Amino acid sequence: MATIVLDETGVPRRQGSAWQAQMGPRTERIVLGTAFIVAVLVAWQVVTALGIEPPIILPSPSDVVGAFRELFSSSDIWADFAASGEELLYGFALAAAVGIAAGLLIGWYPRLGYFFDPFINLLYAIPRVALGPLLVVWLGIGLSSKVALVFLIAVFPVLVNTSSGIRSLDPHLLRVARCFGASDLKIFRTIALPGSVPFILGGLRLAVGQSLIGVFVAELLGAQFGIGAMVENAGEQFQTDTVFAGLLIFAVAGLLLTAIVRWLERRFDAWRV
Repeated sequence: MATIVLDETGVPRRQGSAWQAQMGPRTERIVLGTAFIVAVLVAWQVVTALGIEPPIILPSPSDVVGAFRELFSSSDIWADFAASGEELLYGFALAAAVGIAAGLLIGWYPRLGYFFDPFINLLYAIPRVALGPLLVVWLGIGLSSKVALVFLIAVFPVLVNTSSGIRSLDPHLLRVARCFGASDLKIFRTIALPGSVPFILGGLRLAVGQSLIGVFVAELLGAQFGIGAMVENAGEQFQTDTVFAGLLIFAVAGLLLTAIVRWLERRFDAWRV
């Protein structure tokens, strides 16, 4: 008779092969993801080796590695990292702080949500990238306009997810807490905030990618240093290997930041409803 294995939630776990059982789901995910990346790199190298696309259109992985070596042989790359990192840090931190605070207030006080929802929906529907030239006119071409653009692009995933987390709380649970004499502050601290943490972290994970897009677009509007400015300059000179290297830097930064948020999600997974 086959043995039925239950997971931590009591749901029957799907039985796989022996090597899947030995590795576990997390190791299996890493192995399969790495295998896919290796397959893409091999196919990429084969396509470029056969000469299907000229190097000016699709450089080989070895050309991109050479571009990396050339980039890191100069001290300018560290100035680019510092400029992009500063814009990302300030913009993402501001988006997280404002998005969480505003989302909690809008979700907890329905009338406040009714008041601000039309404005939020209107601004959310506008492509925030198009606001870049206006921000340059209003705030100048320096750091302020770039941080503002990153903030505007990244704040909405955090705000919407946070308010959705508050609004999705079980009303029966809130009613029972009030029947036992719990104050609004007590309910907010012990029920509402823990129940919305998974939604907040999900919004932060989405905001990571949006922040990187904001950094890239902000530097395209005019910047002396930055990874986006480096990519733009390389594209104007048809240095596609350097363009790929810069895009890979953005991709790696996104993977690292997303991994950090996913670690936080696993840490607070016990609070998930």
